[in-house]
Amino acid sequence: MKNPTQQVRFQKPEQNSFDKILKLRVSEYFKKNNLSRFGNASLYLKAIIMVALYFVPYFLMLYGVINGLWPMAIMYLIMGVGITGIGTGFMHDANHGALSKYPIVNKIFGYSLNIAGGSAVHWKIQHNVLHHSYTNIHGKDEDINPPIDIIRISPHNKLKPIHKYQFIYAWLLYGIMTFTWITIKEFMQLNRWEKKGYLKQQGRTYWGLFLEIFLWKAAYFAYMIYVPLVYFPVGGWQLAFYIFLMHLVAGVSLGAIFQSAHVVPGTIFPIPDEDGMLEDSLAVHQLRTTADFAQDNAFLNWFVGGLNFQIEHHLFPNVSHVHYKALSKIVKKTAEEFNLPYMVQPTFRKAVGNHIKILWDYGRIEQPSF
Repeated sequence: MKNPTQQVRFQKPEQNSFDKILKLRVSEYFKKNNLSRFGNASLYLKAIIMVALYFVPYFLMLYGVINGLWPMAIMYLIMGVGITGIGTGFMHDANHGALSKYPIVNKIFGYSLNIAGGSAVHWKIQHNVLHHSYTNIHGKDEDINPPIDIIRISPHNKLKPIHKYQFIYAWLLYGIMTFTWITIKEFMQLNRWEKKGYLKQQGRTYWGLFLEIFLWKAAYFAYMIYVPLVYFPVGGWQLAFYIFLMHLVAGVSLGAIFQSAHVVPGTIFPIPDEDGMLEDSLAVHQLRTTADFAQDNAFLNWFVGGLNFQIEHHLFPNVSHVHYKALSKIVKKTAEEFNLPYMVQPTFRKAVGNHIKILWDYGRIEQPSF
């Protein structure tokens, strides 16, 4: 995109377009089955399980039930799984306003991200505003435009010699993703997002959000660093190693889940014309830039909060993931009727493998064709 500040516009859907027909059919599905678009009791049970994965190992170590180098390392690995589960299992739904019909409940559960060192408000801007509104659009979707060009996951970024090895080192960068969230990333983005008006859209001010982020991070570092150094049988370097392991698990997991849905062969990275207009409507754009994976893997679907149904999520972000599997049949049928792509990768392993293929090819070819 030549001008990253330019407003991006999608084609307006016609009366009998894919967008209109799909929306009508999904609405009829909920009405016919007398279902709410929000989550159900299973989501709250999952929230308890994921929070327990994160905090139970912590308290086992705090009270001396678990100690020793490798037993404690395993506890931190489990905590990393807990971070992933909190992020995908219920925080994601909550910050999309899809967990509960009560906004206060969504806000409370959405702030679980703050307990894990991040910022719910900040996440909404990057994910809900930028990623969902501008999926795979160069210069707009920050998920494909990292602040440093050491990794190339968009064909519109400049190819550099180091990118030849990104299929290997990208996973280390994904691994430190959540670590950057809890340290510098959110502070670095604040000024830029203030200038672009994103903070105002969220009803926040620069210094108000800065202070909130600072206080939450202070609380996070207090229980994650100060308390272990005082009460755990660990030294500084050992604790640093444990925290690195925890965030490595969370970062690699989250990177694999999200990148394997958008940066795989078949998905596109469209460029708006000089007036900021794209060729497709928003719904069709989501079909062309997103892929599902492992639709029949019940455990994966449960653990990743339906994010293996990314197509359905991007089409209906305010619908809880507990409905995505059922909606996928409606979306697929409607897409086929309109001769539109509906990309599904059969397994998570295949999805990750295809993302590695993109990393390999984008590291070697100026303009890959898929």
